[in-house]
Amino acid sequence: MPPDPKRNAIRTPVSTILTPLERSHVDAAAQDLCDALHRESLDEVLSDLREQRANLVLISVTRYGSQNSSRVAAMVREFPRVPAVALLTETQNSTPHATLALGQLGIRTLVDARMPSGWQALRNLLASQGSSDLQRSALAQIGLDLPGVSRDCWRFFELLFDSSPRISTVRQLARHLNILPSTLMSRFFRAKLPAPKRYLSLARLIRAARLFENPGLSVARVANHLDYSSPQSFGRHVRTVMKMSPVKFRSTYDGQGMLQFFRTELVLPYAEVLCSFRPSAAYPGWIPKAGAKSREL
Repeated sequence: MPPDPKRNAIRTPVSTILTPLERSHVDAAAQDLCDALHRESLDEVLSDLREQRANLVLISVTRYGSQNSSRVAAMVREFPRVPAVALLTETQNSTPHATLALGQLGIRTLVDARMPSGWQALRNLLASQGSSDLQRSALAQIGLDLPGVSRDCWRFFELLFDSSPRISTVRQLARHLNILPSTLMSRFFRAKLPAPKRYLSLARLIRAARLFENPGLSVARVANHLDYSSPQSFGRHVRTVMKMSPVKFRSTYDGQGMLQFFRTELVLPYAEVLCSFRPSAAYPGWIPKAGAKSREL
């Protein structure tokens, strides 16, 4: 069975616009769940998003009045896949107007921290973001596709979608599985599975498709975030793997669409083999693979 996804939880980088008191409260309440990037302006927040430094934005209702509303609208418009949360910690005369304005600009989540339960709500929200929604969705769907999959094979899929460490080569993948690259490739070949490089290539393009859902990210920024050597290198990869240009790829696939392509190409046709496949622990030749003890659960 797939292991508990909480095991791979990571700290969420959060770009904030908060009052000094709110900063200290957020730091105390969520110190083990996020890395807070406290900013003074929404231009700095937008820079965090464009440089992929933040996965969530936290805006104080109290501080909203000092910000340019057009920058809030730009943030929501350019980065619809990045959760934006309003934080309410005190009531002022301007609070009703500011809360309504933030909602009209597209910020749909409000954490009311005027009571202690609000800080727990914030912790719960941050905990849910600790593992990216793409990773959760991909592993959840693959887990359903491969009932009873061995832990060994499940680790392979975890590494494909885990953002920390991010893996982009077969050599890196083999290192994390504690085997030689040649051994890893040989085991896929003998099992009549697609090459591990094919799995890696499509997994990276799932990430790319997800990032492209944010209009504020250019092809160059997506290429840089995914550790391609250049936008041209990323373009060659897309053309080689998907037989289309990056622009066409962006308009054709979103993250979920690319995940379905991955499943259709690499998971569903090989489900029976993958369930008993052990890429980092080969079976001794005298143990039948169909035997009751041949699968590590």
